[in-house]
Amino acid sequence: MCLGVPGEIVELNADLPEFAEAEVNGVRRAINIGLLEPRTLTPGDWVLIHLGFALSKIDEAEAKATLDFLTGSGRTDTRRNTSPSAELIAITSSQVPTATGIS
Repeated sequence: MCLGVPGEIVELNADLPEFAEAEVNGVRRAINIGLLEPRTLTPGDWVLIHLGFALSKIDEAEAKATLDFLTGSGRTDTRRNTSPSAELIAITSSQVPTATGIS
């Protein structure tokens, strides 16, 4: 299953227009906005992010409702990870099924 996370655009990269900085649950991340129409985003806009790519622009109400749901289900992780390829959301190890019989 794929999971998209809402993020708020906080800064556009003037030197690399396909990149922006987005904030997700208080954590800022570099994201790729190249899949969206050029020059359609401004700081304050919300996007749906999957694996570091903005997939679509969404409205603030939808973003807040999704974040409230994810926070309530325990699926958001606000720890800062300095790896640029780090996931924006983490599922705790207790929520991940384990395979039995594998050594």
